[in-house]
Amino acid sequence: MLCGCSQKDERTAVQFASWGSKSEVDIIKPLLADFEKQNPDLRVEFMHIPQNYFQKIHLLFASNTAPDVIFINNLHLPVYADFLEEISRRDEYYPQALDALSYNEKLYAVPRDVSNLVVFYNKDLFDKKGVSYPAADWTFDDFLKTAQKLTDENTFGVSFEEDPLFYLPYLMSNGGGFYEMEKQESKDAIQFYADLRKKYHVAPLKAESASATMGQMFLQGRLGMYISGHWMIPKLTEDAEFEWDAVQFPKGTKGSIVPLDASGWAVAKSSKHKSEAIKLVDFLSSKESSEKFKTSGLIVSARKDVKESSKVFADAIKTSIPTPVKSDYREMLDKIKKDNEAVYN
Repeated sequence: MLCGCSQKDERTAVQFASWGSKSEVDIIKPLLADFEKQNPDLRVEFMHIPQNYFQKIHLLFASNTAPDVIFINNLHLPVYADFLEEISRRDEYYPQALDALSYNEKLYAVPRDVSNLVVFYNKDLFDKKGVSYPAADWTFDDFLKTAQKLTDENTFGVSFEEDPLFYLPYLMSNGGGFYEMEKQESKDAIQFYADLRKKYHVAPLKAESASATMGQMFLQGRLGMYISGHWMIPKLTEDAEFEWDAVQFPKGTKGSIVPLDASGWAVAKSSKHKSEAIKLVDFLSSKESSEKFKTSGLIVSARKDVKESSKVFADAIKTSIPTPVKSDYREMLDKIKKDNEAVYN
């Protein structure tokens, strides 16, 4: 007689949580399948959380049901550090990436990628207006003069964002920072940034950008320069109808310093399968896997032995400093944003 029973899966299950776009998930799933082939006694339960990721991770920790492996970034790390396993430091990664994913001098995640900010520019617009392309060693003064030459009744010289992430490079390059807002260097940087919009009018006011994002304005040819990260490259490559390039952020009194953020894989202290979880992290963070993640074009690999195709982003890592993050980071950002709203408008 035929039996309708199904065979029980005896493999050890490793739970893995991550956010990610469709292109990232399309890379992750085949990698997890390869991991299972190489480790026939293990299976991976992939928890893809595309929205409200950290709110859901918070609930999982609170209910003592956290997954074994958690994809995390440095901006949220301090909140969860007490719930994560400490990881030994690894020489194959950029030290800035390791520092970013450390808290109280302890490493809690193996880095996958790093992100920082550069200045994208519309080469066609520069050519049309007879403006020289930015040099790698340009200064704040050069930056302002370039923005002024690009500005007319139809075009603004440079983007302007009120999200603190986008003006932290101005502070850091001038010797200030988010946790040093009372320093004169920070105040001077904030004033310079505000002046781009209100004094020199080389950046759009809120009413002038209307509902368009800075990325959209750049793609529309309404911005000569756009400060953003590597994540914009696939969009620019696909949609830009003009020639573009990128250059490092201009030098302030302390040089060209931009914040560096990192994402990576952590292991929960509560995991009942820690050795298996570490095996999965080692597989995902290998050079071979890192090369596959890099093919998406969305990330800059945190591994030194995975060559970055863009020299600008590779050079920017050298002068980057991990974003200073403490447990009160979110509250601090909200206060800074509120405090500067009147300054920028």
